[in-house]
Amino acid sequence: MAPAQVLGHPPPYAPSENPSIVATREKLQDTTPSDGWDRCWEKGLTPWDVGYAQPVILHLLQSGTLPNGTALIPGCGSGYDVVAIASPERFVVGIDIAENAIKRAKELSASLPNANCLEFLKEDFFAWKPAEQFDLIFDYTFFAAVDPSLRPAWGNKVAELLKPDGELITLISPISDHVGGPPYGVSVAE
Repeated sequence: MAPAQVLGHPPPYAPSENPSIVATREKLQDTTPSDGWDRCWEKGLTPWDVGYAQPVILHLLQSGTLPNGTALIPGCGSGYDVVAIASPERFVVGIDIAENAIKRAKELSASLPNANCLEFLKEDFFAWKPAEQFDLIFDYTFFAAVDPSLRPAWGNKVAELLKPDGELITLISPISDHVGGPPYGVSVAE
């Protein structure tokens, strides 16, 4: 039985069950990561973009358990999570490798009351060198979107970007052993 089934959920990324995933994977083949992701945003092939902030991040925000200071959201996409947690007590930086994602995030957030508490940057997570470390890093699906060979580099980069007493929150899925990606399967051990 697949791990996702053990947890009571069907494997959500079976290509035969989700044509949007198939189309997204086709756009990402034989391109640089930046070009592929940007084309997905341009064509509206963004099945990971649910149109709202993640409920778990809203719950943590409402419960007062998110740290203040600076926060980073890699692979921020449209920026819903960035906007949700940005406040005068928490400056949030959203980065994405896709220019069209950053453009959309800036358009959606420009007129919001907390727009001065956030920033969107087109950056490659693995190459980016910010001036300071972060109090919080929130990863929603970013880990599963990068090639599994980059997972050790992901861990090293998170350690580099996070303050020693900082917090890392991850929503990692799919927990499965499916072949191909993105999203790539993730084991419970990972």
